[in-house]
Amino acid sequence: MFSQSLPATTPMISARFRIKLPEDLWVAELSTAYPETTFRLLSGYKIDGRALELGEIRGGDPEAVIASMRDHRAIHSYELLESGRERALGKYETSDTGLYEFVERSGFTIEFPVDVEVGWYAFDLTGTREELDRLEAALEALPRPYELDALVTTAETESLLTDRQRELLEAAVREGYFEVPRGCTLAELADSVGVDKSSASTVLRRGEARLVKWFLAGPGR
Repeated sequence: MFSQSLPATTPMISARFRIKLPEDLWVAELSTAYPETTFRLLSGYKIDGRALELGEIRGGDPEAVIASMRDHRAIHSYELLESGRERALGKYETSDTGLYEFVERSGFTIEFPVDVEVGWYAFDLTGTREELDRLEAALEALPRPYELDALVTTAETESLLTDRQRELLEAAVREGYFEVPRGCTLAELADSVGVDKSSASTVLRRGEARLVKWFLAGPGR
């Protein structure tokens, strides 16, 4: 989320926040109307008073949600890119730009993805204690309730992954392997770090498994 370079010895903090959205925003309205659906903003930017966004719908009835998005007064266009039984990916234009205006005022940039469920949006950040304190001050100034869902420092995770697992996972993020659609294939990812495809797959799966187990166990608890 932060672009400045930091010394290797600077303690880093990863945090996940949830903020209650204004009820008149389209995503607040629809996520409340479709409580079994997650609205995931994968990327977006503000231009000329509107936001152009790439978003994913997960769970529930995607067709019904898309129909409601197309009918909503704040959605000016919607193009379906991919769809499945419980998932749909689309790009759209909206006049609801509150998220972008908030980050402009706070001095931060958005760290995608941003998830919205039942009127609350959740986002992650990674930074120093000072940067976290500045964000919390910005959140306190909002007339909206917010929650800190998770907080973990590098000291808690430095031994979680092997060096090889960390290298593969960092390369996967950098090359877009986890993006939807993928930015690279497994073979291309393996080539980027100089290993064969089978080894890359094994190391990646083990690293992902460690992270998932750590997360489900409750980091910091």
